[in-house]
Amino acid sequence: MKLISYLSENGQRVAGRGSDGGYVDIQSADSSLPSTMRELLALGPEGLNRAAVAVGKGRPMAATPRILAPVPDPQKVICVGLNYADHAKESGVQPPEEPVFFCKFPTAVCAHEDNIVLPKVSAQIDYEAELVVVIGRGGKNIPKQKVVEHVAGYCPGHDVSARDWQLNKPGKQWLLGKTFDTFAPFGPELTTADEVGDPSDLRIQLRLNGTTMQDSRTNQLIFKIDELVAYVSQVCTLVPGDVIFTGTPPGVGMARKPPVLLKPGDSVEVEIEKLGTLRNKCVGE
Repeated sequence: MKLISYLSENGQRVAGRGSDGGYVDIQSADSSLPSTMRELLALGPEGLNRAAVAVGKGRPMAATPRILAPVPDPQKVICVGLNYADHAKESGVQPPEEPVFFCKFPTAVCAHEDNIVLPKVSAQIDYEAELVVVIGRGGKNIPKQKVVEHVAGYCPGHDVSARDWQLNKPGKQWLLGKTFDTFAPFGPELTTADEVGDPSDLRIQLRLNGTTMQDSRTNQLIFKIDELVAYVSQVCTLVPGDVIFTGTPPGVGMARKPPVLLKPGDSVEVEIEKLGTLRNKCVGE
């Protein structure tokens, strides 16, 4: 099942894509279901099963809605650095022995077709295509073999990065360089885990103005999704709607000679097999 969050006159709502391609509002089809994605995910697999039934029997909306990020208001946006073997080779560094995590603030979240705002205070803004994991059932100290029970689904994502802040500021401002407003686009849809199957061998691509810049597969992940979720859940309790950006493959702009950096007017697409295509345009601040 493919789910979206969308903006209605009454705020954010959840809809599922029907067999004809149109979107069915979940709560309109089944009034016992909640209206927001986080509330729906909190119901666990049973809630997703009920949503699928609602989509199957409901009437598609007459007009295409204004799509929000699949989870417009995640409590946590967790990211993983240097998690593709081919990207580590490109960067000239040894793969880490354990996952390296950082975070973005929820204010960085951005939707499909929203603008990525390039801030005046950065001159080196880079692109990074990523597979995003969306947590369904929450938990702490989740065993690796149980992670599959806690993942609701997956989305294409874009970890926009201000490299001059991330790498050149005193102390290296990893968090601030990664978390400018609009620097965490993901979507347009959440594809539920049952529809994706094994996420460890999906093609992932990024196109900049139509030119392919990144093209790899998730089988290059150094730390797989079960390892990432289990590792970070040792530290913090994961809750429904938390998102995890799982790392980027090779081809990033800063590694190119000369570097290729984002500029106003650029169009960026992240496409992941089975999950669809995330598209954003860059604008100046």
